[in-house]
Amino acid sequence: MIGGLMFVVLAVSVTVGALTVYIGNGVLKANRSSGNRLASLQTRDDRLDEDFSQRAVAPVVQGIGRFALRFTPTGWVNKAQHKLVLAGWAERMDGNTWAAIRIIAIVVSVVLAFILVPIIESPLMKLVVGGLLILIGVFGPEASLNRAIDERRKQMERQLPDIIDLLVISVEAGLGFEAAMGRVVQNVPGELSREFQRTLQETRVGVSRHEALRNMAERTDVDDLNSFILALIQADQFGVSIARMLRVQADEMRVRRRQRIQEKAFAAPVKMIFPMLFCIFPSIFIVILGPAVINIQGALL
Repeated sequence: MIGGLMFVVLAVSVTVGALTVYIGNGVLKANRSSGNRLASLQTRDDRLDEDFSQRAVAPVVQGIGRFALRFTPTGWVNKAQHKLVLAGWAERMDGNTWAAIRIIAIVVSVVLAFILVPIIESPLMKLVVGGLLILIGVFGPEASLNRAIDERRKQMERQLPDIIDLLVISVEAGLGFEAAMGRVVQNVPGELSREFQRTLQETRVGVSRHEALRNMAERTDVDDLNSFILALIQADQFGVSIARMLRVQADEMRVRRRQRIQEKAFAAPVKMIFPMLFCIFPSIFIVILGPAVINIQGALL
């Protein structure tokens, strides 16, 4: 019975995951195609060239999102949009699409709970499966978004020292700071490089360097990058040499990276206590004391 239940749960989970990917892909393609039509000012109707997910599914999802935004608290949309920017998802979806995804996840989890709970015989298993499905539907999308934000921040923290080293080499070789940023965009892939590229694009359309750097700090919200941007703005305002400031920042970033590695190494023994206490030590006690307990029990009986 448990094996059949696990198979049903796995099959339903795979189906829901495939449906979610299909819907998300349709929304993403629809947003891109509409943006391309506006950019190129096309007058002919290209909707016949789109697939079913773009023509039928994406408008429904976007309509659900616009309807859901009417009942959201004040400031929720701005907060959700800021989180999407921090996660790097702002180019794929907006606030109403994220609201639609949240609603669809909750509805799907409730429907699955009503389908699977009557099949289960044990009352405890009914409570556990129903509660897990509802919790996944309610908190799953938000947890995935927070995880994407954390992973993006960690990736930027890892890339920042190497990028600053490349900026130092480029500036000391005679390039200007914008040209050095362009060299970073060309040679270093990753999220931080894309943020530098967006900053360059903003400066090329007339935004000042200070404002473009502050916008990058708001889009990333990484402490090391924020301190680097602040030092860069202050050096530019007070006329300090950019090359000297970059050299100092490169040395400081290496020290910070070394300190973070040492912090993780010192915290490893503490984190290993609980797995050893609840997983490894019981197995050792069973292997060592098990035969003795059996012998004692046989002698007493």
